[in-house]
Amino acid sequence: MNIYFDCDYTILAMDGSLRPGTQEVFSKLLEDGHKVFIWSGVGLRSDDMKRLNLMNLISGVFVKPIADFEIGLQRFGVDPRPDFVIDDHREIVEAFGGVHIEPYYFRSAEDGHMEDLYQAIAEYSDRGTSSHRGFKLASGSI
Repeated sequence: MNIYFDCDYTILAMDGSLRPGTQEVFSKLLEDGHKVFIWSGVGLRSDDMKRLNLMNLISGVFVKPIADFEIGLQRFGVDPRPDFVIDDHREIVEAFGGVHIEPYYFRSAEDGHMEDLYQAIAEYSDRGTSSHRGFKLASGSI
């Protein structure tokens, strides 16, 4: 699957720190045969991904559409199309399907959301659904 992660308050806190478990989950997703992409509604975040030594784990960095999602994919050259989205904003998750995750505002070693997120992705990959409380099927999906 093509899995798209939002940056701000999804994998990055306000101080620029990485959500605990992100590198490990990205590595496991690659081992499982998925591709990991980063996108952000505030622009390309390649510098942050380099600073955090994540470039070897991701397949691309894009600008994320924040409205008119389908048109935005074309406008920003987002390719391949997202199969699964992880974001702290519900609307884009509902549009493409994925997990609406609790925002990560402040550095916290106790944040355990990434492992739960990995399980949700694995469930969806295997069964086409997930029991994760933030899981949403794409709009129009049955």
